[in-house]
Amino acid sequence: MSGMLVLVGGGEWTEGCSFDRLLLELSGASEVAVLPTGSAYENPGRLVDGARSWFADLGVDAVEVPVLTRRDALVAEHAAVLRASRMIYLAGTSAMHIRSVLKDTPVLDAVLAAWSDGAVLVGTNAGADVLCDPMVDSRGGAFTVGLGVVQGMAVIPRLEEWSHDKVRRTVELAPAGVSLAGVPSRTALMRTPEGQWRVEGAGEVAVYVGGRPATLADLPS
Repeated sequence: MSGMLVLVGGGEWTEGCSFDRLLLELSGASEVAVLPTGSAYENPGRLVDGARSWFADLGVDAVEVPVLTRRDALVAEHAAVLRASRMIYLAGTSAMHIRSVLKDTPVLDAVLAAWSDGAVLVGTNAGADVLCDPMVDSRGGAFTVGLGVVQGMAVIPRLEEWSHDKVRRTVELAPAGVSLAGVPSRTALMRTPEGQWRVEGAGEVAVYVGGRPATLADLPS
């Protein structure tokens, strides 16, 4: 049985992200592996520093796994660190870059193997978007291929930054049979190992199926 899967809308490692303490307890992790892949061209060091400061206050270390390019995703040492991790955070702002770097690599295989063995897997911002298939192209709100950890579901991260018209367009463009979840910043949409969904954090998640408002119970288990 796989571990907890968590899709965070963004605003990670800031006030209101109370769910991280819960995730640490559930995972039993003594450190958190952070993949800053989605911010490879936007000061990934600053992103990692934010994680280190936040998790230090929670009593654990945040360890950077520096996978910023596809070559990095082929490094055996990076894969080994992730395979042994009990809690993994995939972060950054570009889902397209994450997909191009991680797809069909030893690093992604290691992440999925750790999660399959019960580790908590967290995607935040673009990291939440890319874990789904399809994923939302935030540049225009249309859909494209994601990494497929969650099938038949897509996520709009940072929902509060989207206009009503842009959300409506994305809802209308959703392929048949695909559930769509709008997740605000500092909010976690969490799927338990048993396949049940819950929301923790500062905001509320909006769910759409077939172009209409729906509930967490309508998301794929």
